[in-house]
Amino acid sequence: QVQLVESGGGLVQAGGSLRVSCVASGSIFSMKTMGWYRQAPGKQREMVAVITSDGTTTYADSVKGRFTISRGSAENTVYLQMDSLKFEDTAVYYCNSQHEVWVGNSLASQIYWGQGTQVTVSS
Repeated sequence: QVQLVESGGGLVQAGGSLRVSCVASGSIFSMKTMGWYRQAPGKQREMVAVITSDGTTTYADSVKGRFTISRGSAENTVYLQMDSLKFEDTAVYYCNSQHEVWVGNSLASQIYWGQGTQVTVSS
């Protein structure tokens, strides 16, 4: 089992910055990626940014050039630095981790989610 705990959400004015953090605990040895997803009211959850165990990053087009995902010195921590925030970035931001574990002779994927942290950007 893996537990993900987010922190750092809040209220910020448009154009401002915010950093959210996520700490993973438990069976993290099998972790392949950590990332951030978000869900705005009435919308589906969407990928914001993902970082792999070797440091490769992927961003949604809507946040490229404004958001930066990074890992802490301890491999179980991931950050999302959000700059030039827009009203449409308002959402609950969820930390996500994806793992591969052996089940018998097969590799299986496991996905874990944090409880979410609210980011509100005022226009």
